Order: sequence, then structure tokens, then C-alpha cells
Amino acid sequence: MNAIEFILAGMLAAATPFLLAALGEMVAERAGVLNLGVEGLMAFGAVLAFIVVYQGGGHLLGFVVAGLGSAVLSLLFAFVTLGFRANQVAAGLAIGILGQGLSALFGKTYESLTVRGLPKLALPGFSDLPVVGGLFVQDIVVWISLAATLALWAIFAYTKLGLIVRAVGENPKAAHAIGYSVISVRILAIAFGGAMAGFAGAYASVVYTPLWADGMIAGRGWIAIALVVFGTWLTGRIFLGACLFGAVSLMGLAAQATGLDVPSQLLSSLPYLVTIIVLGIISADRRLLKLNGVASLGEPFER
Repeated sequence: MNAIEFILAGMLAAATPFLLAALGEMVAERAGVLNLGVEGLMAFGAVLAFIVVYQGGGHLLGFVVAGLGSAVLSLLFAFVTLGFRANQVAAGLAIGILGQGLSALFGKTYESLTVRGLPKLALPGFSDLPVVGGLFVQDIVVWISLAATLALWAIFAYTKLGLIVRAVGENPKAAHAIGYSVISVRILAIAFGGAMAGFAGAYASVVYTPLWADGMIAGRGWIAIALVVFGTWLTGRIFLGACLFGAVSLMGLAAQATGLDVPSQLLSSLPYLVTIIVLGIISADRRLLKLNGVASLGEPFER
């Protein structure tokens, strides 16, 4: 397997934690809520899933517990920001720190332990293709993530539910005037975002790298938040951005395997360097951000 085949084979799996967390954050931001606690929510979900799987509960139960746990933690953020109209940036950072602290506390006795991952499922007729065949050999969570991406795209493009969420984010007073509960919609959007962050963390700890180590999320939550801006709040672009960052995260391993004489620290920092460059490029295009941005993002709602 050459470097290109290696990157293509692992790209979707590497992109899945970014994609799941970014999709959840996209829904929350579409509803007008900026949650910067994604990193902590992912870490909390990761440790819950690992504990459940290590204790013999199985991967399905691990993902369920991770999603529920992170959703509950995100509801604390909702209580503070929607109930007391606290600053969303400060509250999100606080929740993120809390989630990382809880993950370190709960995972202390599981440090460096491992669990069994999930088997790969090949797509018949496609997995044998030259060069790109590895793209079609993935675990079940990757396939479900792709289906979730398509489902969210369809919801926002064609359903009343998607229209309501967008209306709450664009003009909450108008949405309230025609009978929609802005607070309820935002609470559900925050909980959904928290659950997706928990799933992302669970995938990182029990499937993609099935071991526990404190700090293993390693900035993926921040990259997921950046992906929402990178994708200008559009599902398809967020998916492409996640694939880009997944490929970049594997380039370091591919470079080392080919014997390229580059410091490992530089190679491991590639995803973060790309994040800074991409955000700089996107932020320079004010027209694009204004066209697809959320008008009331981060603003508290008062009846």
C-alpha cells in the first residue's frame, strides 16, 4: 500500500470524529447558539464509552452512554445560557473545561488500557477497486456517520423541522411571534450537539484508537468548531472539510512511513496549521460568511 492508498483507506475513519462533532455543532449554531465546549463534551463522551466497553458493556451501550452523558452536560450549558442569558462564549469554555476535568477524573484508573475495536465492513463490488478500494472498507460507525450527514442535509433542505431551526437562528423574535418556542428549539439543538460530540468522543476512544489516555481528544473539538465556519454552516461543505482534515491528519504517518526526514512534531501539527490557514482564507471572504451565516448566532433571546 503506497502513501496515497494509505491516506484514502484511512481518511473517512480519521474524519469521523471531526464530522460527528461538527454536525452537532452546526445544528446548535443553526439554532443561534454558539457552544465552544465541544472539546470537553468529546472528552467526557470518550471516557464514558471507554469505561462501558472496558467493563464489558459492548460498543453499542458505550455509544449510548457517551451520547446521553455529553447531552446532559450540554444541558448544563443550556441552563446557564438560556435560563440566565449568560455569555455563550464564557459558558461554553467553562463547560469545555469541566468536561475535560471529568474525563481526567473518571479515566485515571483506566490510563493506557485498551479495548477491542470494531471490524471493517467492505462494500461489495467497490472494495476491490484499485487505489480507491480502501475508501469502501470501513467500520459500521463510519457508514452510519455518512448516512447521518445525508439525513441532516435533507432535513435542512427539505423539511419543516429544518426550516424551524433555521428561523430560530436567523430571527428568533419572528419565530416566537408565529408560535414557535425559541427556547425549546434551542435546548433540543444544544442537546443534539452534545450527543453528537459524545458520539465523536466515543468513536475516538473505542473504535479509531481503542485505548484510553488523558488528553486523547487532542484538539479535535476545536477543529470541529472551526469546520462549521469552514463549511459555512452547510452540511456538504462540512463533510468535505472533515475529509480534508482526516487526510491531513494521516499525512504525517504517511510521510514517516516513506522515510521523509521531517520532524514528527511538525507533522503532528499539520491539522492545526491547516485549520489556521483555512480559517484565515474563509474569514477574508466576508460575502460568503454573510450569505450563509446565522444572523442571531450567540445572541441571547428575550421574549
